[in-house]
Amino acid sequence: MSQQGRGRPRKYGRPARAITVTLPEDTLARLSAIHADVGSAIVNVVERKAHVRAAPIRPAEVTRYGNRAVILVTPGPILRRLRGVQLVPVGDGRALISLAPSTSISSLELQLRDALERLTPQNREREGLQSLADILRQSRGPRGFTSEARTIIVLAWRAKRRPS
Repeated sequence: MSQQGRGRPRKYGRPARAITVTLPEDTLARLSAIHADVGSAIVNVVERKAHVRAAPIRPAEVTRYGNRAVILVTPGPILRRLRGVQLVPVGDGRALISLAPSTSISSLELQLRDALERLTPQNREREGLQSLADILRQSRGPRGFTSEARTIIVLAWRAKRRPS
Protein backbone atom coordinates (compact mmCIF):
# COMPACT_ATOMS: atom_id res chain seq x y z
CA MET A 1 0.00 0.00 0.00
CA SER A 2 1.51 3.32 -1.05
CA GLN A 3 1.63 6.09 1.44
CA GLN A 4 -0.25 9.15 0.26
CA GLY A 5 0.49 12.62 1.58
CA ARG A 6 -2.12 14.74 3.21
CA GLY A 7 -4.40 16.96 1.25
CA ARG A 8 -5.77 16.82 -2.22
CA PRO A 9 -4.20 14.38 -4.73
CA ARG A 10 -2.37 15.84 -7.73
CA LYS A 11 -4.81 16.82 -10.47
CA TYR A 12 -2.77 15.49 -13.39
CA GLY A 13 -0.62 13.00 -11.52
CA ARG A 14 2.38 15.30 -11.71
CA PRO A 15 3.33 18.77 -10.46
CA ALA A 16 1.01 21.52 -11.68
CA ARG A 17 0.26 25.15 -10.90
CA ALA A 18 -2.69 27.45 -11.26
CA ILE A 19 -2.62 30.12 -13.97
CA THR A 20 -5.05 32.69 -15.29
CA VAL A 21 -5.67 32.73 -19.01
CA THR A 22 -8.13 34.66 -21.16
CA LEU A 23 -9.58 32.72 -24.09
CA PRO A 24 -12.22 33.50 -26.70
CA GLU A 25 -15.71 32.15 -25.93
CA ASP A 26 -15.73 29.86 -28.98
CA THR A 27 -12.40 28.34 -27.89
CA LEU A 28 -13.77 27.75 -24.39
CA ALA A 29 -16.82 26.04 -25.89
CA ARG A 30 -14.62 23.75 -27.99
CA LEU A 31 -12.42 22.94 -24.99
CA SER A 32 -15.53 22.18 -22.89
CA ALA A 33 -16.61 19.69 -25.56
CA ILE A 34 -13.30 17.85 -25.03
CA HIS A 35 -13.55 17.81 -21.22
CA ALA A 36 -15.80 19.52 -18.69
CA ASP A 37 -12.71 20.86 -16.91
CA VAL A 38 -11.02 23.39 -19.22
CA GLY A 39 -7.58 22.71 -17.71
CA SER A 40 -7.93 18.98 -18.42
CA ALA A 41 -9.11 19.76 -21.96
CA ILE A 42 -5.99 21.88 -22.59
CA VAL A 43 -3.75 19.09 -21.23
CA ASN A 44 -5.56 16.55 -23.48
CA VAL A 45 -5.09 18.72 -26.58
CA VAL A 46 -1.39 19.33 -25.86
CA GLU A 47 -0.67 15.68 -25.11
CA ARG A 48 -2.53 14.57 -28.24
CA LYS A 49 -0.48 17.02 -30.36
CA ALA A 50 2.75 15.82 -28.73
CA HIS A 51 2.04 12.27 -29.94
CA VAL A 52 1.60 13.46 -33.53
CA ARG A 53 5.21 14.63 -33.75
CA ALA A 54 7.21 12.75 -31.15
CA ALA A 55 10.50 13.29 -32.97
CA PRO A 56 11.94 16.79 -33.18
CA ILE A 57 11.98 18.47 -36.56
CA ARG A 58 15.30 17.82 -38.25
CA PRO A 59 16.77 20.56 -40.45
CA ALA A 60 16.84 18.20 -43.47
CA GLU A 61 15.22 14.79 -43.74
CA VAL A 62 14.02 12.22 -46.23
CA THR A 63 10.26 11.64 -46.14
CA ARG A 64 9.09 8.46 -47.87
CA TYR A 65 5.88 7.74 -49.71
CA GLY A 66 5.79 4.25 -51.21
CA ASN A 67 9.09 3.56 -52.98
CA ARG A 68 9.70 7.28 -53.53
CA ALA A 69 10.80 10.01 -51.16
CA VAL A 70 11.34 13.74 -51.02
CA ILE A 71 13.75 15.83 -49.02
CA LEU A 72 12.15 18.26 -46.58
CA VAL A 73 14.28 21.11 -45.30
CA THR A 74 13.95 23.88 -42.78
CA PRO A 75 14.50 27.02 -44.89
CA GLY A 76 17.41 29.24 -43.97
CA PRO A 77 18.99 32.34 -45.54
CA ILE A 78 21.97 30.51 -47.05
CA LEU A 79 19.82 27.78 -48.59
CA ARG A 80 17.47 30.41 -50.03
CA ARG A 81 20.40 32.20 -51.71
CA LEU A 82 21.84 29.17 -53.51
CA ARG A 83 21.84 29.64 -57.29
CA GLY A 84 18.96 27.84 -59.02
CA VAL A 85 17.24 26.81 -55.78
CA GLN A 86 13.63 27.66 -55.01
CA LEU A 87 12.16 26.54 -51.68
CA VAL A 88 8.50 25.53 -51.80
CA PRO A 89 6.73 25.72 -48.43
CA VAL A 90 4.77 22.61 -47.44
CA GLY A 91 3.72 23.64 -43.91
CA ASP A 92 5.09 23.10 -40.41
CA GLY A 93 8.01 25.41 -41.28
CA ARG A 94 9.31 22.93 -43.87
CA ALA A 95 9.94 23.21 -47.60
CA LEU A 96 10.66 21.14 -50.68
CA ILE A 97 13.61 22.02 -52.86
CA SER A 98 12.79 22.96 -56.44
CA LEU A 99 15.69 23.31 -58.85
CA ALA A 100 15.74 25.58 -61.88
CA PRO A 101 16.03 23.62 -65.13
CA SER A 102 19.67 24.75 -65.46
CA THR A 103 20.61 23.51 -61.96
CA SER A 104 21.51 19.84 -61.49
CA ILE A 105 21.47 17.83 -58.28
CA SER A 106 25.28 17.56 -58.42
CA SER A 107 25.49 21.34 -58.85
CA LEU A 108 23.34 21.79 -55.74
CA GLU A 109 25.58 19.41 -53.79
CA LEU A 110 28.68 21.30 -54.89
CA GLN A 111 27.11 24.64 -53.86
CA LEU A 112 26.28 23.14 -50.45
CA ARG A 113 29.86 21.91 -49.95
CA ASP A 114 31.23 25.33 -50.95
CA ALA A 115 28.83 27.09 -48.55
CA LEU A 116 29.81 24.73 -45.71
CA GLU A 117 33.50 25.51 -46.22
CA ARG A 118 32.79 29.22 -45.78
CA LEU A 119 30.67 28.85 -42.62
CA THR A 120 31.94 29.14 -39.09
CA PRO A 121 31.36 26.09 -36.87
CA GLN A 122 28.91 28.14 -34.77
CA ASN A 123 26.62 29.05 -37.68
CA ARG A 124 23.06 27.86 -36.92
CA GLU A 125 22.42 26.87 -40.53
CA ARG A 126 25.44 24.53 -40.69
CA GLU A 127 23.57 21.45 -39.41
CA GLY A 128 20.82 21.76 -42.02
CA LEU A 129 23.22 22.33 -44.90
CA GLN A 130 25.39 19.43 -43.74
CA SER A 131 22.35 17.12 -43.42
CA LEU A 132 21.18 18.03 -46.91
CA ALA A 133 24.66 17.53 -48.39
CA ASP A 134 24.87 14.12 -46.65
CA ILE A 135 21.50 13.04 -48.07
CA LEU A 136 22.60 14.02 -51.58
CA ARG A 137 25.95 12.24 -51.15
CA GLN A 138 24.21 9.08 -49.93
CA SER A 139 21.98 9.12 -53.00
CA ARG A 140 25.12 8.62 -55.12
CA GLY A 141 26.15 5.48 -53.24
CA PRO A 142 24.90 1.91 -52.89
CA ARG A 143 22.38 2.77 -50.14
CA GLY A 144 19.31 1.47 -51.93
CA PHE A 145 18.14 4.84 -53.24
CA THR A 146 19.16 7.25 -55.95
CA SER A 147 18.23 10.83 -56.72
CA GLU A 148 16.37 11.95 -59.79
CA ALA A 149 15.30 15.44 -60.72
CA ARG A 150 11.54 15.90 -61.12
CA THR A 151 9.53 18.92 -62.13
CA ILE A 152 7.05 20.50 -59.78
CA ILE A 153 4.68 23.24 -60.73
CA VAL A 154 5.39 26.52 -58.95
CA LEU A 155 2.96 29.36 -59.54
CA ALA A 156 4.30 32.91 -59.38
CA TRP A 157 2.23 36.08 -59.36
CA ARG A 158 3.34 39.05 -61.37
CA ALA A 159 3.77 42.24 -59.46
CA LYS A 160 0.91 44.60 -60.12
CA ARG A 161 1.98 47.56 -62.18
CA ARG A 162 1.39 50.84 -60.54
CA PRO A 163 -0.26 53.48 -62.69
CA SER A 164 2.20 56.19 -63.69
